[in-house]
Amino acid sequence: MILRDRQIDDFVRYYSNHKYHESLGNLTPADLYFGRAEQIRKKREEIKRKTMNKRRLRHKTENA
Repeated sequence: MILRDRQIDDFVRYYSNHKYHESLGNLTPADLYFGRAEQIRKKREEIKRKTMNKRRLRHKTENA
């Protein structure tokens, strides 16, 4: 494989598997293609929920 083909292949691999796309809900094209989107969204929502609960608890404690 010549260098240019390798560079294009590397870019496509990065773009599809590692680059989050705002238009795809901050998922990668591979996440959608392989059906991981819903699992990722649920995990993110759980992390967000736990973070918000910790913030509320800290706020109550600091302002009591």
